[in-house]
Amino acid sequence: MTPTTRLEAPGWRTWTVWTVGVVAYVVSIINRTSLSSVGVDAAVRFDADASALSMFAVIQLAVYGALQVPVGLVLDRVGARPVIATGMVLMAVGQLVMAFADAVGIGILARVLIGAGDAAVFPSVLRVIATWFPAQRSPVLVQLTGIIGQLGQIVAVAPLAALLHATSWSVAFGSLAGLAVLFAVLTFAIIRNRPPERRADPVDTTVDTDTGAIRVVRSSADLREGFRESWAHPATRLGFWSHFTTPFAGTAFVLLWGFPFLTAGQGLSPAAASLVMSSLVLFSIVAGPIIGALSSRHPTRRSRWLVLPTVALQAVVWLVVIAWPGPAPVWLLIVLMVALATGGSASMIAFDHARTFNPSHRLSTATGIVNGGGFLAALIAILFIGIAMDVQGAGTPDTYSLDAFRIAFLTQLPLWLLGSIAIVIERRRTIRHIGGPENYPW
Repeated sequence: MTPTTRLEAPGWRTWTVWTVGVVAYVVSIINRTSLSSVGVDAAVRFDADASALSMFAVIQLAVYGALQVPVGLVLDRVGARPVIATGMVLMAVGQLVMAFADAVGIGILARVLIGAGDAAVFPSVLRVIATWFPAQRSPVLVQLTGIIGQLGQIVAVAPLAALLHATSWSVAFGSLAGLAVLFAVLTFAIIRNRPPERRADPVDTTVDTDTGAIRVVRSSADLREGFRESWAHPATRLGFWSHFTTPFAGTAFVLLWGFPFLTAGQGLSPAAASLVMSSLVLFSIVAGPIIGALSSRHPTRRSRWLVLPTVALQAVVWLVVIAWPGPAPVWLLIVLMVALATGGSASMIAFDHARTFNPSHRLSTATGIVNGGGFLAALIAILFIGIAMDVQGAGTPDTYSLDAFRIAFLTQLPLWLLGSIAIVIERRRTIRHIGGPENYPW
């Protein structure tokens, strides 16, 4: 059997490497969203108002977003194995600092470390997919990776909160530090940068624009030039704005503001709020394959029929929830979870844009640019929501109110509008760049 055949029919080694990478991504999601259901506890522990509480998530996401391109550049140089292990170590240190933090400044330092470590994991798993699997399998595996990774949100929503309330803040976050250490060792022991059939990366790079097939290369190009070349292609910018626009509302909801909104704003019990938030993850698991299948069946319309409609769905459902007289019924909150779930699943389409038109020596750089878009939007949304709560005099848990949350969540609308306009513009530029829609399906 030739090396090419092995790569086209992945064996147990390939699936093992991917599985370890995906579970590591689950752990990174747990770390990323570890304040999701304990935001009120954090506000009390650090004596923080809404703006200060927002800074925990905002700075974490800012570090995550700012490091996406540097991480991509490093990935293109050294591969996934050392990068993902380093990310796990950084998250472990961050959670250990958080376990004993009792001041806002120390807590922010902890979230900086967590954001830096988290930034290394998802791009590394995408690199594993690109180097270990044939290109035709990449879209499905990227969707599947995103779906499985979201299971980490369920752990962060319910079990982590239960552990904190049954033990202590230090025990709960110290346990997360230990989990990250375990996976730092596991990923370094099992993950490899490339299949053994590839003794070395080829020198030349080719991209088949009909199939998206790429060959992995080792580049000696200047790093800044790699970034400029990646950003110069309108398909990379289309991916950036697609990822900017689709998932940020769900990220802001899960990462910080969803639990306080459901409990202090909508009047749900903590247990009911946890179930509602967990349903978002379950709906993401369902929505991912559906959107992935629709993307494969209707590739010429995925921006118009999948990306932009999911943005519109999120905006409309949020407006209905905000306009509802009094607390929204549970069924409407579940519909909101469905809408937010479709945004997260649709955001995976953005990575196909980067993968198809960028040669593999700058694949991780382009992926980092795209991935940074979603987290840039999320940090802006989280910050705006916190500022809006403070401006209304509802900055602490005992002053949270439904009316204040209604106004605060309206700050998401400009981000959806900006992103949608940019998607339309970059889609047209991409079509012109490649010589017309017949040359590649958008």
